[in-house]
Amino acid sequence: MRSVGFAVFVAFLMINGSETRDPPDHKDPTPKEPVRNPETSETTNQTAPSTSPEAPEEDEFLGPRECLIKKLTRGSCDLVFCPPWERCIEGHCSCKPPYLCPSEGARPVCGLDHRTYRSYCQVMAVSCQTKRSRMSHFGENCKEDQPKFNSTILSDTAAVKIFLPDARSPGGGEELLVCQRLWNIAAANVACKAGGTPLGALAADSTSYGSLTTAGGNTESPKRCVSLRCQGYEASLAECVIYDKVDIGNQEVATATCYQAPEAANECGFTCANTKCVSANRTCDGVDDCGDGSDEMCCKKCRGGGFRCKTGACVHREALGDEQIDCLDGEDEATKHAAIEPTKLLPTNSEYTSPKDETRAGRAHLESRLYCGIPNATTVDNVEVEGRANRGRVKRVVGGVPANPTQIQWQVAVVENKKVDCGGAYIGGCWVITAAHCVRPNPSAFMVKFSLWRKIQAQSTTDIVPVQEILIHPKYGANYENDIALLKLKKLPFEEKCLKDNPAISAVCVPWSTQLFQPNHTCSISGWGRTAEGKGAKVLLWANVSLIADCQRFYNDRFRPGMMCAGAVEGGVDSCQGDSGGPLVCEDELGVSYLWGIVSWGRKCAEPGFPGVYTQVAHYFEWIRYHTGWPAVTKFNS
Repeated sequence: MRSVGFAVFVAFLMINGSETRDPPDHKDPTPKEPVRNPETSETTNQTAPSTSPEAPEEDEFLGPRECLIKKLTRGSCDLVFCPPWERCIEGHCSCKPPYLCPSEGARPVCGLDHRTYRSYCQVMAVSCQTKRSRMSHFGENCKEDQPKFNSTILSDTAAVKIFLPDARSPGGGEELLVCQRLWNIAAANVACKAGGTPLGALAADSTSYGSLTTAGGNTESPKRCVSLRCQGYEASLAECVIYDKVDIGNQEVATATCYQAPEAANECGFTCANTKCVSANRTCDGVDDCGDGSDEMCCKKCRGGGFRCKTGACVHREALGDEQIDCLDGEDEATKHAAIEPTKLLPTNSEYTSPKDETRAGRAHLESRLYCGIPNATTVDNVEVEGRANRGRVKRVVGGVPANPTQIQWQVAVVENKKVDCGGAYIGGCWVITAAHCVRPNPSAFMVKFSLWRKIQAQSTTDIVPVQEILIHPKYGANYENDIALLKLKKLPFEEKCLKDNPAISAVCVPWSTQLFQPNHTCSISGWGRTAEGKGAKVLLWANVSLIADCQRFYNDRFRPGMMCAGAVEGGVDSCQGDSGGPLVCEDELGVSYLWGIVSWGRKCAEPGFPGVYTQVAHYFEWIRYHTGWPAVTKFNS
C-alpha cells in the first residue's frame, strides 16, 4: 500500500506567526523576510528568452532548447536508466567492474577472446571498459578452434550477413542473412560500428533476396535469415536479440548504408551529440538514429508510436510492458500501459538466449538485494481518524491529518536533550538524513527515535538508537544553503546492524536524478510541527503537497541550487516550525517512494505566494553515496 493517501488537503500546519522551519534552539539569526513584495509573487524577474527573427522555429516534437544544448545521450542517467553493467555517477552511466555483475541463474557467454564469461552482464561490463565488443555467443565452448561470431556488410549489395556459431556443436555454425523484419536504424548503426564506422549507419533498408543471388554471379548466398532487435548501445550484432532462423523464400533481407558526413552543414536537420547528422523527422520516435540516443532525449512529444517519459525521453513502443524499466519513474511498466506490441507478433525466440531476458533478470537480481521505498503493509494500522467526514473522501482537517501509528515507516524523530525539535528520514543501513540546521557536531547529544507516533510517548514498535557520527554538509551556510546532514547510527553490540528487525520500520529510497519527479507531482510531507493553534502536534501528521517549478520567482536571491519548493502557491498547505529535517516523499508509477526533499525553511507557514522550501535530496546524491556506500542509497541504478 501507499505510505500516505492520495487526496490533496487544503490545510496543513497552518500558522502565520513563524518565519522558518528551524527548531527554536537552532534558529538562524539571519532575517528570513524575502526582499520581494508578496503581492508580486506570481511574477518573475528572469530575462525572457530571445525571440529574434534569426532564431529558428522550434520543432513540434523536439525540444526544449535548454535541454538540447546539454547534448544528452543514453548515458545521461538523469533521464534514463543505465543498463545493469553500468551505474550512475555524477549524471553519467559509468562502467561497473565486471565482478559486480550478478551471475546467479545467468547463462554463460563465450567471448571473442576465447574466455568464458559468467553472464551477459559481465561480458558487457568488460566491453564497456575496453570499448570493444567481447561477445561471441551464449555457451561455454570457447576454445580457440571454435568459430566465433562475426558480421559483414556485403560491398556489392549492402546486405548484412552474420556467422552464428553453434555452441552445441564443436566447430559448428552457420552463415545467415538478416531478415528485413524488425530491421531498423538502431540495428544498422550497430552493424556499421562493428564494421569500423564510428558514427554508425546513414540508412537501414532492405533488398530482395533475388538481387543477392544475381549480384556478381553469386549463387552461394545463405538461404536462411534471422531477425534482430537492437537497442542501439550494442557494439556488435551478437549483443542484440537474435530470433529463430527462417527460410528466406521471397522475403526481403536487411541492408545497411554506413554513414558519411554531409558536405554542407546546412544539410543537417539534427546534430547528434556525437556530431552525426540525422533528419529532424527521425528524432523523438523511440528509435536510436544517432547511435548514442541523443535524438531521443529532449522531446516535447513522440512521433510514430514512440512513448514519451515524463523526463522528455522517447522510448520504443516495445518498451511498454516488457518488464524492464526504461522511464525513470517506471511509467512504461505501470499497469495502465499494457504491451503495445504483444509477444505473439514478434518472431519466435526459442533457439537462442535473449540478451534482453538476461538483462531483465540481471536487473531484477540487483533490485532484489535492495530494500527501500515500499512500506510493510501488514503493520499499517487501520485506525479511524477523528474528524474525517462520511460525505466526502477527505474533509479539511485543521492542523493536518493524523497518520496511523505505523504508517510512515521511514519517518524518524531527531531527539536532542530529550526533546523532539526535528524530524528525519531513514534511508537504510545505519543512516538517517535530516536538515543541517537541526544538528550540531556533537553526536552524544542526539538520539533517533524510530516508529514514533505520539511525540512524547513511545509505542510498542518504537526503537531508540544513539548517534555515532554527524556529517553536516561541508558547504552548509547562511540562508539555509546546503541544508542537509547525515546521521550515522551506533551499531548494536557484537552485530553489524544498528536496528533490531522491526516490521514497522522501512527505508525510503534516495533519488539519483533531479528529473525523477516533475512539477505538479503530488508528494507527501509529515512531522510533529506546529498546527493552526500555534502548538506542536501531539501525533505525527501528514498531508499532500505539489511540487512547484521556478521557485526563484518567490524568493529571489535567497533561492539557491539544491533547493526546491512544494506546497500550494495559493497557500493553505505547508510544513512549519518543528517539521525541520522531516521528509518530503514522492512515489513513482510503480509505488516506490523516494526522499525527494527535506523540510528546510520558508516565509512563515502556508502563506499565499510563499511555498515551503526544501533541500532537494537528489542534488546531493553523490555526497550521500560517498558517505553511505551504494547499497543504502537507491533502489535502482545501483
